[in-house]
Amino acid sequence: MLDKLEAIYEKYVYIEEQLGDPSVVSDMDRFTKLNKEYKSLEDLVKVYKEYKSVLENIGSAKEMLADEEMKEMAQEELDDLIPSQEELEEKIKVLLIPKDPEDEKDVIFEIRSGAGGDEASLFAGDLYKMYSRYFSLQGWKVEPITINEGSVGGYNKIVLEINGTDVYGKLKFESGAHRVQRVPKTESQGRVHTSAATVVVMPKFEMEDININKVDLRRDTFRASGAGGQHVNKTESGVRFTHLPTGIAAESTDGRSQHKNQDIALNRLYAKIHETQKNQHDSKVAAERRSLVGSGDRSDKVRTYNFPQNRVTDHRIGLSLNKLDKVIGGDIEGIIEALQMAENAEKMKDNTD
Repeated sequence: MLDKLEAIYEKYVYIEEQLGDPSVVSDMDRFTKLNKEYKSLEDLVKVYKEYKSVLENIGSAKEMLADEEMKEMAQEELDDLIPSQEELEEKIKVLLIPKDPEDEKDVIFEIRSGAGGDEASLFAGDLYKMYSRYFSLQGWKVEPITINEGSVGGYNKIVLEINGTDVYGKLKFESGAHRVQRVPKTESQGRVHTSAATVVVMPKFEMEDININKVDLRRDTFRASGAGGQHVNKTESGVRFTHLPTGIAAESTDGRSQHKNQDIALNRLYAKIHETQKNQHDSKVAAERRSLVGSGDRSDKVRTYNFPQNRVTDHRIGLSLNKLDKVIGGDIEGIIEALQMAENAEKMKDNTD
């Protein structure tokens, strides 16, 4: 294990040197990718240095055991160091679990009101506030793409672009149906109603991430229709891409400009093709074990927010917390960490099967 850790440390030092190279600094795409990789190794390198120091101290303490005058002190030191060694080894095992390469990607983040009428739109608005606070705490950059407000408040649909460090790795667990149980403001008799909103988190892909050729893509533009005012009805802002070999297509009318819709449609197409390729590659594994955190399909009920009892429940891992007021205020890091731990435990189980 030490050899592997030393190799990772050498890679970390090399990337650190690269980040100080003027030619790298001037290439923003390369600098951004290297910086993300550098940050992804920081936790492991920190634990490795601590682990190496503990091993060196254990070696020194064992040598002191031969000295009668130092024997007692050396044993006391070992009694403290051995548990630290074991604890650090467990941390390293978790940190060495292969990361999903998609975890470092930025995302397209979507919230839609579901069943429940106006109350569902209000709940979608509450989710937006919750996530906005969390994005701010993470230091991520947020760019609104589509904002479709509800008739009495909240949102029918909101689409955002989120950029930062390990964005998809943290937000991927949020995909699915979010259910709220509370007394709506419009309810005169104080009865608890159940409404829902759906969240979709889609990693942003680049052409080089997907095994496709640009010549295999057909681009069409069309006049958008529906809500959105005069703009969408009078210009061909809608964009559709079709992957000719497979017939897979994706389109977008979410953005107000054709350029933004092109980016969104391409990303949706890349995601569809990537998912198809991934499913073909992982079909045997997928048949044996369903992913812990769900497929992200909107039919997956991932979480319930019960306001009367101040309780939030994540159904995938059976986690219930009686602090909904704090969670809805943006304190969702604990839930995300619990889901990450459960995913890591599943991966460790896979590695030992």
